Amino acid sequence: MTRLDPRFLERPIAHRALHGMGRPENSVEAIEAACDAGYGIEIDLQLSADGQAMVFHDYDLRRLTKATGAIRHHTADELRNIHLVGARSGIPTLPEVLDRIDGRVPLLIEIKDQDGGLGPKVGELEEATAEALKSYSGAVSVMSFNPHSIARMASLCPDIARGLTTCDYAKDDWPSATKDRLQELQKMEDVTRLGCSFISHDRRDLKNPRVADLKSQGIHVLCWTIRSAQQEAEARTVAENVTFENYAPA
Repeated sequence: MTRLDPRFLERPIAHRALHGMGRPENSVEAIEAACDAGYGIEIDLQLSADGQAMVFHDYDLRRLTKATGAIRHHTADELRNIHLVGARSGIPTLPEVLDRIDGRVPLLIEIKDQDGGLGPKVGELEEATAEALKSYSGAVSVMSFNPHSIARMASLCPDIARGLTTCDYAKDDWPSATKDRLQELQKMEDVTRLGCSFISHDRRDLKNPRVADLKSQGIHVLCWTIRSAQQEAEARTVAENVTFENYAPA
């Protein structure tokens, strides 16, 4: 197990960076705002058509830009020139974001599932991520809902702390995954098998006995997504840190 840098437990983590008016989620503006405020940063990665790690949450461009279609059908250069709604910037690459953060605050990277059903068809995005992180010296960790993705990162970047993004895996939330696969993931057995040092768990499911069991084994518990001081206070009875948006935690 590669231990989680203690800085990930010291300061709240801005969900998709510190987004708000004029600084959309995962934008360079939101990243700069989080760094200026001293918050940790969580970002998402998707794959471009030419195999680059792009900092973007959705599989489709429609919600966050004026473009349409899947992000993976566009090259990195094309995506850089697609402006995020409300920002002056386009969709950034992971290397661009790493250069901007430059170790100022801890960075939590979520690798979005590329299999479609949380299965084994992964690799290209993980390889692009590992390549970008090769020369990065700041506090960084990686996570994914897909254990296959984290298994790949364990082989590519064994010295970078890794974790799983976890929840109750309700079928309504994962329509492309089979019932058997979701039931398997609910056990969260991959956390220890993959040498994960943390989970980032859905705040609505923090009372899950398996979360307490993992915490008792020394696995750090982060949670997502907190949207008020009251939710934060409730979550911190279990979680050691929070990923937040839409308010300013202490």
